Amino acid sequence: MPSPSPRGRTAATLVLLTAVLALTACARPEVPTQTGTPAPTVGAGDTATPSPQPEPSTTPVATADPTCTSIISESTVASFEDAGLTSREEPFRIGETELPAGIQCVWADFSAPGAPPQIFGWAPLEGAAAERAQDDLLSAGWLRESGEDGLYITEDPDLALTVGADGYGMTYLFGEGWVTLSDTKQSLLLIERPQG
Repeated sequence: MPSPSPRGRTAATLVLLTAVLALTACARPEVPTQTGTPAPTVGAGDTATPSPQPEPSTTPVATADPTCTSIISESTVASFEDAGLTSREEPFRIGETELPAGIQCVWADFSAPGAPPQIFGWAPLEGAAAERAQDDLLSAGWLRESGEDGLYITEDPDLALTVGADGYGMTYLFGEGWVTLSDTKQSLLLIERPQG
């Protein structure tokens, strides 16, 4: 059998080289590690273990400072503004204790004295400070009630200026590391707690 001519061998080599390049182009690219060197690839027959991947950061992502328009939904804000209400920011207080990292917002028509306001508040609060705040409210005659979302402490409805359809007046809801406030218990549902 005659041996292939040099031209035939060159053509065969080019076909083989083209096939190898095509397969290489389809292969998964190597991912550089933090040092800039390529990570080793591991095939079915390899015994080497892949380099460990860096763990995702566990540092909480900072959120913007809460505002009167961010602790309730945009649709609630729009409804209030359509009704002629505006907001006023106040310090978040539990009794005489001010929580400087919190926010309390009063929504009202401030040009019409005597109109009942809508009040929403949120503050980070946990541990012994949360227990002291609860004790202060209970010693002032507020009422305690456990719920699925946390611990409700509400003012005596007989002394409340405003009560909701469910008969509750101003109410604090204590959760894991936070406390919210509204002028009625049912309005607590409108509060969107800041995440972070």
